[in-house]
Amino acid sequence: MKEGGEAPFWSVLWGRRSVRFYTPDRLPPEVLHRLLEAATLAPSAHNAQPWRFVVLQDPEVRHRLVLAMARRWEREMRERGVDEKVIRVEIRFSLERFIAAPLLLMPCLTMEDMDRYPRRHQRRAEHTMAVQSVAAAIQNLLLAAHALGLGACWCCAPLFCQGLVRRILRLPRTWEPQAFITLGYPRHHPPTPPRKAPEEVLWVI
Repeated sequence: MKEGGEAPFWSVLWGRRSVRFYTPDRLPPEVLHRLLEAATLAPSAHNAQPWRFVVLQDPEVRHRLVLAMARRWEREMRERGVDEKVIRVEIRFSLERFIAAPLLLMPCLTMEDMDRYPRRHQRRAEHTMAVQSVAAAIQNLLLAAHALGLGACWCCAPLFCQGLVRRILRLPRTWEPQAFITLGYPRHHPPTPPRKAPEEVLWVI
């Protein structure tokens, strides 16, 4: 179906973009509730619903977390030999986008209610199922954000320093940070990125 089709569902799918810049307007509490409601309507393995959501509401805590993550990332880029100019640009943009966003949401994963298996390959598959479940919840949330007139961007930074994030936020040890979702009213409307045609990603056997 082409963009601009009559069905609202397709309009939401076609219209959603990764928005990185927002107006300073705050999101009402009821909007956050609607977003989380949409996320929790996602399918999950065994209906275990292994998602947890952290709202980084305290500016001081958010700043401390983002700064600590940036320092670690800066050190790791320097160890990899990344050019200093590139490092400065990347760190500045990272700090700005996570600190300035009107709302910063962090989806986490927990294995508490997932099935338990004795074999390693079974445990690995079960964990993957939990990751897929959280990803489905995030996609629901992103689509709901667009439907509500919001912009959002899915960023995977917490995956690279889960222990650091958990320690600073004092999260339960069973919670695995998965992503940052920046949210707000969009200040720009990104163009449509290139997409592979269905025929390019299909293998019929």
